[in-house]
Amino acid sequence: MKIQFVRVSLAGMLAFCVILPIGLKAQTKQTYNSLEDAVRSAGSLYGNAGPQSINWTNGGNKYSYIENDEIRSMDPQTLKDEFIFSNKGFTFPGSTKPFNYESFQWSHDSKHLVFKTNFRPIYRRSGVADYYVYDLESKHLEQAAKNARTAALSPDGKKVGMERDGNMFVYDFAAAKEKQLTTDKTSENGTFNGHYDWVYEEEFGQAQAWNWSPDSRYMAFWQFNERAVPDFQMTNFEGMHPEQVHISIPLVGDANPSVKIGVIDVASGKKVWLTPDETGDFYIPRIYWTSNPDVLALMTLNRAQNHMKLYFFNVKTGEHHVVLDEKNNTWVAIFNFYTNVNDMVYFPEKSKEFFWVSDRSGYYHIYRYSYDGKLINQVTKGNWDMIKVTGIDAEAKKIYYLSAESGGLFQEPYSINFDGSGETKLFTVGGYHEVNMSPNTKYFLDTYSNLTTPTQVTLSDNKGKVLKMLVDNHEVSDYLKTHEYSPEVPFKFNASDGTPLDGFYIKPYNFDPNKKYPLVLLVYGGPESHEIFDQFGADTWAQWLAQNGYMVANVNNRGSANYGSAFMKSVYKQLGKLESSDFVYLARYLAKNMSVDSTKMAIMGTSYGGYSTTYTLLTHPGVFKVGIANSPVTDWRLYDDVYTERYMAPLKENKAGYIKSADMTYAANLKDHLLLIHSMSDDNVHPANTMQLLTALTNAGKDVDLRIYPPGAHGAAYNWQSYILIENVSFQYLERYLKGNYDLPNLNEAK
Repeated sequence: MKIQFVRVSLAGMLAFCVILPIGLKAQTKQTYNSLEDAVRSAGSLYGNAGPQSINWTNGGNKYSYIENDEIRSMDPQTLKDEFIFSNKGFTFPGSTKPFNYESFQWSHDSKHLVFKTNFRPIYRRSGVADYYVYDLESKHLEQAAKNARTAALSPDGKKVGMERDGNMFVYDFAAAKEKQLTTDKTSENGTFNGHYDWVYEEEFGQAQAWNWSPDSRYMAFWQFNERAVPDFQMTNFEGMHPEQVHISIPLVGDANPSVKIGVIDVASGKKVWLTPDETGDFYIPRIYWTSNPDVLALMTLNRAQNHMKLYFFNVKTGEHHVVLDEKNNTWVAIFNFYTNVNDMVYFPEKSKEFFWVSDRSGYYHIYRYSYDGKLINQVTKGNWDMIKVTGIDAEAKKIYYLSAESGGLFQEPYSINFDGSGETKLFTVGGYHEVNMSPNTKYFLDTYSNLTTPTQVTLSDNKGKVLKMLVDNHEVSDYLKTHEYSPEVPFKFNASDGTPLDGFYIKPYNFDPNKKYPLVLLVYGGPESHEIFDQFGADTWAQWLAQNGYMVANVNNRGSANYGSAFMKSVYKQLGKLESSDFVYLARYLAKNMSVDSTKMAIMGTSYGGYSTTYTLLTHPGVFKVGIANSPVTDWRLYDDVYTERYMAPLKENKAGYIKSADMTYAANLKDHLLLIHSMSDDNVHPANTMQLLTALTNAGKDVDLRIYPPGAHGAAYNWQSYILIENVSFQYLERYLKGNYDLPNLNEAK
């Protein structure tokens, strides 16, 4: 259910594919020639994103990056930049085929590069690939793993661990020999080791289901048994006898895979199973190696995901005990996809303390614990959310983090001492910051922008001193001088219960306050997501709409992150209700205060945004004249159990809530124009959602428009042509039903 940035991500792929309108008179700012021109010009607003494929090396004293197909290295202390590797002239060992790669990682000793090549995707984050290791000193390239789902060098650089076809292996460089460590894989719908099933990968946010121990002695891995999980089938209807794709995916109320954690002594091959004290249906979403080389931290969640336990296991004996036990009336978060937070617990090296991020105070803050499970102190405090820990310096006893202390529209870097003293804001320019910090916390790269400042990238020390401006994107500023651009304008309004909400609007081109304009809400709305920041607006779809006479708007609706837990978790057990109300109040506010024609308003979105669209039309009929829903959930009983039960509770505990949150319950209410878009190959929001809604609408005598793109995945688009077609179809739908413009180009004749 995580695709709220569909337009941004697709546009970002075109960051350097720019077509500029020509032939305009001097002094007149240029506008887009077409919707395709708008999308292709995305790079002119996004600008340079800064160094790519950042990897910190030498303990954090340097970082590598890719530029012009070269791997280069930067020393923050001296600002010396040096060449590391280029694949030019290299061939795959034993062949004449030119060597190329999709990504790379460094060994812990910074003496080797591990390249991932020949990648074949499976799910959102995973795929099968071949792996090669390059020795920087000898300049020797050799294959270390073939057809592996994941592979990683041991911290000592002497071995490569890997998972292949559901079993674990290790390759020893000195012996030039591969060793198989597990042999009990049966099938992908049976027992397998070292990779996640569909629902764990999708909803717990990781691709590699195993980890090396810091001392290179052990490999800890997940084992799955999928036998009880129902089979999901889909096809794109290609060929005479279409292939049926089979995936084990548990929906709400279904049986989950059984999961356990094994630890292998790589030298001896001895295996120990770590068995927590949980019974019944529970999850193991995370494991962490502690600073004790023989102790692994194992996290469990009950099925309702409102009770988390953190165990310490001795990997030699299996002895264990609970060091942290956290319960919540709603859900316990262990990561957040939307704010790029992979972990809520941290185990710094060379320390017998760990840190847990909890919202027990009503806001997310950092709590400090000793290894015996005793709370030492709360580190951050206040009526604001700590968003993400970016670095921990155990020697200086200092934590670095991103915070919404300035308000829900902001994400800014801070540091603080372990004991909660000495809080320091590390950057004076407000807005949205993403920080990539060195492991030793001496340096960080800061990528930031705000509503008036295009993306900037700096290299700074841990006190916030800028060592080098890496990207200032003056090209974007120059572009804005000659091209029409409508900035996002932030404002506040109140929800139905008086809760203050942050929204933004984009005025139409040549805005006239004496006119009334059609409105398009671009929404997502899912729990824990966050749509609006004090961040430079680079959505060319929104700009295209503005240049065609539309007001565009969005809101951080109730359920959004970074406004405290009461705000975010108000949607618990009642998805759709408060979000749809907030969209309606946003539209009515703009109609009353901002020259919007209340009879010409539309709402559109993808994935959860598609659900927000359909649910709002059906529960608030007549407010929006048009809805465009791409890949919508229409009944939460048709979505996977991990995501849904986190926010709706298990079905047996909330049957009435599931019925109230389903579109089909209100099918007879439809009175507005609705365009539904879906793919038959969507493994995330299954096409059954759209099909069952169509049946309910038909049974109620209601008509909608439908577009099916069979080969597409989640979001429906599967290539450039399909993406542009979906955008053009959506735009013409708005033109036809908001403006009454039926004299539209025939898309089949368009060049």
